[in-house]
Amino acid sequence: MDKTNFFDNMQSRINQALEKTPAKDIEKNVKAMMSQGFSKLDLVTREEFDIQAQVLAKTRDKLEALEVRVAELEAKLPK
Repeated sequence: MDKTNFFDNMQSRINQALEKTPAKDIEKNVKAMMSQGFSKLDLVTREEFDIQAQVLAKTRDKLEALEVRVAELEAKLPK
């Protein structure tokens, strides 16, 4: 038996043992409690965060371009 098969077999046996213990129920309960707790928080997904970061970057670029344009127009005004 090679090392890969040995470790795969060992992992399979450990997973089977854990399935038959209270550890699996505890894991499910902890996940449920964490999900419930997170749902009460004002969190966003990574995808939503990335989209807003892109929107902010585009807005910042447009603002910088407008600032340059306003400065150019102000420079043309008679003094």
